[in-house]
Amino acid sequence: MSDLLIFAIAFAVLAALTMIRLAKGPTAADRMVAGDAADTLICVALVLFSLFSGRGIYLDIALVAALFGVIDTMLVGRYLEKEGGKEK
Repeated sequence: MSDLLIFAIAFAVLAALTMIRLAKGPTAADRMVAGDAADTLICVALVLFSLFSGRGIYLDIALVAALFGVIDTMLVGRYLEKEGGKEK
């Protein structure tokens, strides 16, 4: 098994572990940070898998996922700024 595939699987497992913090996070800010970390780990896993498989489509998917992650972080940050970070 190639080293690229092993690292891609490791990053995917780490992203799955951050989903626990995403579900359990005591505050909305914790959930936002966990979601951003999971998005970054998934993008890195997709880039490594793209290098392993030799197909460029996974790079396109990683790029779109990263763009949506940035937009999501900005929207949630703006929402938390308006709400004061309080959960209802």
